[in-house]
Amino acid sequence: MSAQGYEEERRSEQRYVAGLYSRLDAERARVKGRYSAALRAEGDSPMERDNEVRALGKEVQRLDVADNGLCFGRLDAESGERSYIGRIGLFDESNDLRQLLLDWRAPAARAFYVATAANPEGMRRRRQFQTRGRRVVDFTDEVLGRPDGSESGTDAALLAAVDAPRGDGMGDIVATIQAEQDEIIRLEHPGVTVIEGGPGTGKTVVALHRVAYLLYTQRRRMERQGVLVVGPNPAFLNHIAHVLPSLGETNVVFATTADLMPGLRARAQDCPQATRHKGSLRILDVLAAAIADRRRLPEAPLTITLTDVTVRIDAATAEWAGQEARDSGRPHNAARAVFAEIVTYVLTERAIARIGEGWLTREDTEAWEQLRADLVRELADSAEFTAALDYCWPILEPETVLSQLYSSHDRLRAAGADPSLWRAAGSAWTVSDVPLLDELVELLGRDNTVDDSAERARKAETEYAAGVLDTLISREDLMDDEDHLLAQDMLYGEDLAQRFLERDTRELAERAAADREWAYGHVVVDEAQELSEMDWRVLMRRCPSRSFTIVGDLAQRRSAAGASSWATMLEPYVPGRWIYRSLTVNYRTPAEIMAVAADVLAEFAPEVRPPDSVRSCGLAPWSRRLAAGELPSAIEEFVRDEAGREGTSIVIGPPGVPGTVPASETKGLEFDAVLLVDPQRILADGPRGAADLYVALTRATQRLGVVHQSPLPDALRGLTEVGPARQLQG
Repeated sequence: MSAQGYEEERRSEQRYVAGLYSRLDAERARVKGRYSAALRAEGDSPMERDNEVRALGKEVQRLDVADNGLCFGRLDAESGERSYIGRIGLFDESNDLRQLLLDWRAPAARAFYVATAANPEGMRRRRQFQTRGRRVVDFTDEVLGRPDGSESGTDAALLAAVDAPRGDGMGDIVATIQAEQDEIIRLEHPGVTVIEGGPGTGKTVVALHRVAYLLYTQRRRMERQGVLVVGPNPAFLNHIAHVLPSLGETNVVFATTADLMPGLRARAQDCPQATRHKGSLRILDVLAAAIADRRRLPEAPLTITLTDVTVRIDAATAEWAGQEARDSGRPHNAARAVFAEIVTYVLTERAIARIGEGWLTREDTEAWEQLRADLVRELADSAEFTAALDYCWPILEPETVLSQLYSSHDRLRAAGADPSLWRAAGSAWTVSDVPLLDELVELLGRDNTVDDSAERARKAETEYAAGVLDTLISREDLMDDEDHLLAQDMLYGEDLAQRFLERDTRELAERAAADREWAYGHVVVDEAQELSEMDWRVLMRRCPSRSFTIVGDLAQRRSAAGASSWATMLEPYVPGRWIYRSLTVNYRTPAEIMAVAADVLAEFAPEVRPPDSVRSCGLAPWSRRLAAGELPSAIEEFVRDEAGREGTSIVIGPPGVPGTVPASETKGLEFDAVLLVDPQRILADGPRGAADLYVALTRATQRLGVVHQSPLPDALRGLTEVGPARQLQG
């Protein structure tokens, strides 16, 4: 195409895209008008109004985010039909709803991502736009269906995206999704999908786009239940948090495994041995034994003094009641009611026999049952009886059970727990404690003997609503006729309170995050190789439908309780209902840096093949030996040098080194430049250290430098050694 022809084409595309933006603006103005009207509306159904306001607000947000890169390509079919591909679908309402812009998730858009010269999918040409704001500044064409089946060259849009400086967070890839990624994004598998890939293969962003696709194709179910995205640390979640909102999806909760118990904040880490024990399913027997250890048989009968008789709970009675409670299958706290019922029956039978001796028989049914009812009420009000129940079958809280187990060598021994779990009373909860506390909630259940907070809140709302009703009725004579509220119009205070309670105006994500029992429609688990067997139990509870997208790389596992195989973790929950897909192309790490990381991988995981880098950067990674005391100045030099460059940078080092970030905190993140400090000290932490070193080496998208005081590990001998004047170039 000549320069003149190219410019005419670019202007033509610009006119079409400008028309799309005009249509977007018109639609946005229409929806905003409806949104404003809904906010002002008043009616008999506030809950319906709130739902309408919420839905319209989401639609406004969806249209707002579509403004950035609205249209990014065009498909020309062999039939001559053209389709423009973009973030959302747009129609011409004045022309029989003619499709102006095709949503990237629509089935008809699939060819934009998977068509090749050899397999054109019925397409003749793919055109990709490069835009700035609302302007088309450039485009590239790929001719499909060549007779010889040859490819038309490197994907310019892809290379431009991977070479671009990194910002503060992960961006979406709707314009540059590759064929192997698209196949995973559009999988219709209803169960668990495992996506495995080495560093930089885009597995995280593919998983997030898969969520956006599922929200598009299963909108009603997914919007009602929401999506949970689980990541390794808060920094990672902040890094990816903008992807789904940029695609118009907001019904998403982002959390680490430590955040899955509302109201509990755990950030401390256990030693590897304790992590391994807490993460294993064998801890289930320990927790069950710890609860059983709190149930006691009285060594001597427990006395309860009633008005007309004294009764006693002996070991035989407590043993029978305990067996009935255990056989009920109820959680511990709920089973206390069974225990109490059996004990109450025994005590009342004994009491009636003594009180009625000589004048009352079972044939006098009415008197017998009346006396029993009186005794039952008296037992229920007896502090001695309550104390006896607390002794034999106490109401337990998860935090109390676990903290008292950890702080007692005797309790640990009685529960069959490993001694490494001991710690001083009052110690902070660790990340590995969260699934144990969650399990204890299941094992203990709720205390049915007292009103819970929700019931108290309901009663308070009822009293408040009743007061409002009384006030309104008392002021009827002050109201205008058209506002006159009659008592018969209001029902009862409890009905009014229920109306108030139903109007929960929080967004779905906020409500879901605060509710431990929320059932999500889909769960994404990133860095899934780090999750323990106990972590998986927590997540499976959160998604009864077992709809998961799991992302990980077994070669990067650092947790002592993490996965050694996907089958081991998943088969107990979804036997035969999970599928595996792998990503093999590295879009982040240039070939020069990946070659260094591959040498490390070959030493600690020789069976794993590193991903193939899609590009080279032309910059060789280097190393520099430091003398004693030179490390602070070397870090300052790197920071100063990178401050003048576009993009992001980081200093990664062993835990505790000032000015550095541990490799474990950078999982899933990427930076234009990385300075790695003392890799030998990182590697010294055994298998976990080897995984950390591999992670650290694969964070850079452009430049990698290594400074060290200890000798370099053998796997890094290939780095170019430089003198003190060397800086990262580029």
